[in-house]
Amino acid sequence: MPQSEPPSASSNPSGLPAALGAYVIWGFLPLYLLLVTAVPPFEFVGWRIIWTLPLCLLIVAFRRQFAELRRALSNRRTMLALFASAILIAINWFVYIWAIMENQVYAASLGYYLNPLLNVLLGTLFLKERLSRWQWLAVAVAASGVALLAAGALTTLWISLTLGFSFGLYGIVRKQVDVGSLPGLTIESMILLVPAIGIVMWYAAGPAGPSFGNDWFLSLAIVFSGVVTAVPLLLFAIAARRMDYSTLGFIQYLAPTIVFFLGLTVFGAQLRPVQLGSFILIWTAVAIFVADLWLRSRRAKAAAIA
Repeated sequence: MPQSEPPSASSNPSGLPAALGAYVIWGFLPLYLLLVTAVPPFEFVGWRIIWTLPLCLLIVAFRRQFAELRRALSNRRTMLALFASAILIAINWFVYIWAIMENQVYAASLGYYLNPLLNVLLGTLFLKERLSRWQWLAVAVAASGVALLAAGALTTLWISLTLGFSFGLYGIVRKQVDVGSLPGLTIESMILLVPAIGIVMWYAAGPAGPSFGNDWFLSLAIVFSGVVTAVPLLLFAIAARRMDYSTLGFIQYLAPTIVFFLGLTVFGAQLRPVQLGSFILIWTAVAIFVADLWLRSRRAKAAAIA
């Protein structure tokens, strides 16, 4: 999932369907991954990159963003930043896909619950942003949840922290670059294309042979990875321009909540007491965080009206 981009000052209700569409797609992504469990996670990341690029280019053409794409490609500083963000998003994709395929659904869900809280913390470290008292409390409560996992579920803690921090650092890097979500993802896919081709060729030369081309259903499912990558990003970009940040910040918890309930139902993953305790602490931190965000937004609107 991408980092939040500042929307316009005015709230537009028409952004809500796009936001719901993006986070519902991200939330139900594990169901799609059930269709490609025959593909090794590392190879699937390669195919995801390969099929994301042409779809991104089509959408860039439709939205007439080639000028922005060329401008970014000709800027050395922008390209260096996007190289770093490409590595971070590739790590995030691989760990998430591996976690879902290994039935570590709760660890993946927890990583994205932690992400907004980690974004706040990373903002103080790298962007010199200041936290409110309630935000510090939310971070402290979330840290307690992480500590609980470290004490009782250390073997899966790395999944949650890697997902949270890789995406948080991805957001920090992309926040410093003057390029939109879609052109940025297009360039990141270009950067990763050569290693992605190398990965799928390496797997194709192995004993199991290529995952793509032998079974038509699996091949179509692999091609569809480009759709589930680019389409929710486009919906998110539309929503981010039309909605208040506080509203969008609340909706973003829809995706990990869907993943959590998929773990309970479809995947039948065992929820250990220590994991439940950690989720309760993280949910408490999220509630504090969202309440603070909402109250600050209310105060800002009241001040603007006055």
